[in-house]
Amino acid sequence: MNVVRFNDSAENPALVAATAPQPKPGPGELLIRVHAAGVTPTELIWYPTTHTRDGGKRTGAIPGHEFSGVVEAVGPDLDPRQIGRVVYGMNDWFADGASAEYCLCPAPSVAEKPSRLSHVEAATVPIGALTAWQGLLDRAHLQSGERVLIHGGSGAVGIFAIQLARRAGAHVITTASPRNFDFLSQLGAHETIDYRNERFEERTRDLDVVFDTVGGETLARSWDLLKPEGRMVTIAAQSEGTKDSRTEKAFFIVEPHQRQLTEIARLLDEGELRCFVDATVPLTRASEAYIGSIPGRKGHGKIVLSLIAQAE
Repeated sequence: MNVVRFNDSAENPALVAATAPQPKPGPGELLIRVHAAGVTPTELIWYPTTHTRDGGKRTGAIPGHEFSGVVEAVGPDLDPRQIGRVVYGMNDWFADGASAEYCLCPAPSVAEKPSRLSHVEAATVPIGALTAWQGLLDRAHLQSGERVLIHGGSGAVGIFAIQLARRAGAHVITTASPRNFDFLSQLGAHETIDYRNERFEERTRDLDVVFDTVGGETLARSWDLLKPEGRMVTIAAQSEGTKDSRTEKAFFIVEPHQRQLTEIARLLDEGELRCFVDATVPLTRASEAYIGSIPGRKGHGKIVLSLIAQAE
């Protein structure tokens, strides 16, 4: 099967075309024929891309851990009637991903694809929506009437965080570039702050929750904006392995969750959540997608690799 693999370069991270044997599902696993895979550019610098779970060196990783496709085969302990199911989901960060014609996935890590969405649209959802759900609802326990600041509102996670926060009844503030202000207001943001030309700490304070997707200086400047009982959540990759106790407590990595994927699919089908495709490219242009050199992008949502010509 056709795949793309990480070139294992820290100085010039990129993807190279390759072929690999079609994997066979083991116990509890599904073989997914991938129709579309979401692109998370920072994945090329993440620990699981370059290391095995036990800390050894990993080489030639296949990235792309969210997908939409069809169940092609099942493990020996699973019901073969699952073959042919149209699903979406995500697989383990240490496993080979979906930038390939086929990938393996634990059965509990997928759910039925939202029926209203194409495969390309569905592939934008799992990581972003689950991250927003788990960060805001499971960890921060965001409540109606609370004030939340979402950094990076137009990103793949931010667009879901804004929608879920507004749906929870919170007052939603977000940082973004001015070209996305109208778009984010339509999604549910009550206030938008130009992160390039304004200092967000001069525009807002007394926050119940900060949801950070940026890290670094942005995270550092956000702590003082929280109320004494306020909660910080960060997903910024550089926060992994931090020695700062506050950041360590605030940092989390999204996990697959079938029940949440099912509920997210329902909300998408009912029009209560919306997803957005920034650009669609074939597998042959995966390296360009991961380094962000695709022209004509909208500036919000997610780039998607389309692996099937019919994947709309």
